[in-house]
Amino acid sequence: MTSPSPSAFRDQTNWSDGYYELSIEVGSSDDARIQAVLSALWSAADVRGCFGRSDREPEEQDLVPCTVGSLTEFGHLRGQVRLPTGQLVVCGCVAIRGGDDSSDWLDFYVPVGAMNQAGLAYWDGRPFFRSEVMDEWLAAIGAETFKSASFSLGVIGFEVSGCTAASTLAGKMPQTRDIGYLLPQGDVLHYGAANT
Repeated sequence: MTSPSPSAFRDQTNWSDGYYELSIEVGSSDDARIQAVLSALWSAADVRGCFGRSDREPEEQDLVPCTVGSLTEFGHLRGQVRLPTGQLVVCGCVAIRGGDDSSDWLDFYVPVGAMNQAGLAYWDGRPFFRSEVMDEWLAAIGAETFKSASFSLGVIGFEVSGCTAASTLAGKMPQTRDIGYLLPQGDVLHYGAANT
């Protein structure tokens, strides 16, 4: 019996237990802006493939375009990504559309189930669910994304989407951080690692 692979789509335990995320506040609800961030993000993370379904392995389904249209059609875009530890795992992206009165968010995630299968430690006695390895890696992906597609805010951690907003922070990095922050100030992106 082979051990479960953290990169297998069909193994639904890989998609379970929530998401470790880089959640990006795009700064508008314009499709072209979301597309720019999505394309830059997928490239920065070096995601293998782009697929609409999690119940078939990549070789059993056709690639879908890495577009806002595909996100709308499938809900999530899925692929495989290599962690800093060298393990290939499933990953995905989802858009949270804000509507007329707020900005859209784009969440790039690695499910905790896949992190578990990959043997990635993420608890280490802290009061919060955290992985320093994942935080640093996702911050680097966010910084690379920002070079070609600027955004209003990035937050990093477990299920962080919507926990704050650029308007709430008003350009000021929180001193005490239980999640990671990617906060633009002008053309420069500042990273504040979680510190509690």
